[in-house]
Amino acid sequence: MTTIPVLTLLTIVLCAGILIGGLLAVLLDSMVSAVISAGLASLFASVVYVVLAAPDVAMTEASIGSGLTTMIFLYAIRKTQNNISTDKAEDEE
Repeated sequence: MTTIPVLTLLTIVLCAGILIGGLLAVLLDSMVSAVISAGLASLFASVVYVVLAAPDVAMTEASIGSGLTTMIFLYAIRKTQNNISTDKAEDEE
């Protein structure tokens, strides 16, 4: 019986997390949940880069891909939802 190396198994699990996060980002109805799922997929990708011995790429992916991009999307969603609710209130008057 052959054994699977731990790093290979970890890489497979992390890649499955990336796929699940990406699918959830596409399939979820809530925009906030979709953005968070995409951020988690990016976070899994940064851990894969660490496993593959690319710490500089991992730091960039974690900070920009997972952190900054998620925050910008959440801010944009909040601002557009405020504008939509303001427009609806003006239409009712």
